[in-house]
Amino acid sequence: MNKFRTLDDLDVKGRRVLVRADLNVPVKDGVVTDTTRIERQAPTIRELADKGAKVVVLSHFDRPKGKVVPSMSLKMLVQPLENVLDRPVSFAPDCIGPVAQKAVGALKDGGILLLENTRFHAGEEKNDPGMARALAALGDIYVNDAFSAAHRAHASTEGVARLLPNAAGRSMQAELTHLQKALGNPERPLMAVVGGAKVSTKIALLENLVTRVEVLVIGGAMANTFLAAEGVPVGKSLYEPDHLDTARHVIGLATDTGAVILLPTDVVVARQFRAGAEHRTVPVSEIGADEMVLDVGPASIAAFRNRLAVTRTLVWNGPFGAFETPPFDAGTVAAAKAVAAETKSGALLSVAGGGDTVAALAHAGVEDDFTYVSTAGGAFLEWLEGKELPGVEALTTR
Repeated sequence: MNKFRTLDDLDVKGRRVLVRADLNVPVKDGVVTDTTRIERQAPTIRELADKGAKVVVLSHFDRPKGKVVPSMSLKMLVQPLENVLDRPVSFAPDCIGPVAQKAVGALKDGGILLLENTRFHAGEEKNDPGMARALAALGDIYVNDAFSAAHRAHASTEGVARLLPNAAGRSMQAELTHLQKALGNPERPLMAVVGGAKVSTKIALLENLVTRVEVLVIGGAMANTFLAAEGVPVGKSLYEPDHLDTARHVIGLATDTGAVILLPTDVVVARQFRAGAEHRTVPVSEIGADEMVLDVGPASIAAFRNRLAVTRTLVWNGPFGAFETPPFDAGTVAAAKAVAAETKSGALLSVAGGGDTVAALAHAGVEDDFTYVSTAGGAFLEWLEGKELPGVEALTTR
């Protein structure tokens, strides 16, 4: 990974600072229902304003596909942003051109301006050089604080970063620092937990991780595909018969690299998938033809804990079972609490993220007990796959 500047390296007083934030928050009937992403971006915006910068905030929202869609305007985010920052925020109804230029020109030192949805222009997602230049004309310095959008080579995430002195914001800095500790240069032994429904959506991730970790734990319904690949009948469980060879390939890679693949040895099965359904715990060899696997059993969790006790770094993506539907949340909750306890003791560095992972850890009540929990989704997964992220690669110390 390239070295990158941070806010500590910048002299921003009186300078126009473009901050690429991710304000793509959940909205229902025009009301923001979760301000988590705004809260993660707030420290960077607040710090820059406190240092006397003229802060110009860029963000996309939803998928307007290069057209102006009034229901996707960032104007509705002004009040939530003001509430989190506890200071006034002005708004410009465009992100480039004369309207944006006039709004930026009116900013005083320490002022904050939110520009309109970058995706209202087709040039954004095309990473059009003209769009990048138009954005760059609004600032003296570029700060990217949107790791969650860093896997996209867009005008506001990659193009403009190559035209201005740049740096990572505090959220981006925290993300990159923890990911580097977790995968770039980890303290070993290193364990990865990969759960979820389908092997097919995580082939690249599994192929990358199995060559880099000492232990790869497979959970969720994708474990059923691995069990089936090893000849275990999985009854009516969700699995991917078309990807048995994929599972065998990953198992083969583990053999080549010396990694241990930890699969469930016992499972919780039921004939119906519903809350409170009648269920039983059985060894994987005793899954009934009319039963489906919905969680891992206590022996599997005990084996996980034993491995965890000698692990120094852990990366987690995906649940162990159908955690949204009790009683099939027990395995995920037990595993999450075990990781939290090891982390709090100082014995483990734990980094989690992607998809259902954040919800699973919140369900277990331990989202604040991991070393770092990423809310980045796709960017987090692509990092785990070993891919270069354009928005990160553009943040260099040149």
